[in-house]
Amino acid sequence: MTEGEADRLAEVEADNRRLRRLLEQRDAPGELRHRMRSTLAMLRIIIRMTAETERDLPSYVAHLQDRLDALARAQAAADMSGGVGLHDLLSEELLRYAAREGDQVRLCGPGLLLLPRAAQVLSLAVHELAVNALEHGALRSDAGRIHVDWSIEYGPRSAVLILDWKEDGPLPLSGEQPGGFGFRVLRETLPYETGAETRLAFEPGGLVFSLSLPLTEQIGLAAPRQGG
Repeated sequence: MTEGEADRLAEVEADNRRLRRLLEQRDAPGELRHRMRSTLAMLRIIIRMTAETERDLPSYVAHLQDRLDALARAQAAADMSGGVGLHDLLSEELLRYAAREGDQVRLCGPGLLLLPRAAQVLSLAVHELAVNALEHGALRSDAGRIHVDWSIEYGPRSAVLILDWKEDGPLPLSGEQPGGFGFRVLRETLPYETGAETRLAFEPGGLVFSLSLPLTEQIGLAAPRQGG
């Protein structure tokens, strides 16, 4: 292990210990303690699943840090306003990989504020989609494009977020179809944590990902419905 890798791993472990200490403070407000527990649970999921899928220590440290950074960004945004806008979550995560809206990225959909827990899970999912696009799909070329469209379907008693991520790349998928941690998040963690239904498919331009997510009180708040 290099000195830099050791330092990064030590930072992760120190953050985990600080969260535990805060959680154990009996005078902490109830809402803070609840959010701490939620964040700590997500940390455990990320650490365990990353350890299960990475084959060497340098990869483990690098990927773990990137995933924890995505989680931290969502948490920081939620701390500022009580939630995270879906559009902001998508654009900011893609921008981390130099994919800019209006250039390589098109985002289109109504306003939706994701509550902290859902924002953490969705941020991790978007992070994995962006990394996959960079390593295997549309973002391997400057000519590649990512289109993300979403809408809200209103039923008599509930609303459902419908989101479609589609890649349009000039290069064929690199090597074998990717898997590992990222696809486990999309296929297992996201449905388990949010109640979503997800679908993955591979097309010549890259990955196609579809999400159907019931907007319960724990998930998010949609912009007011047009026309009533």
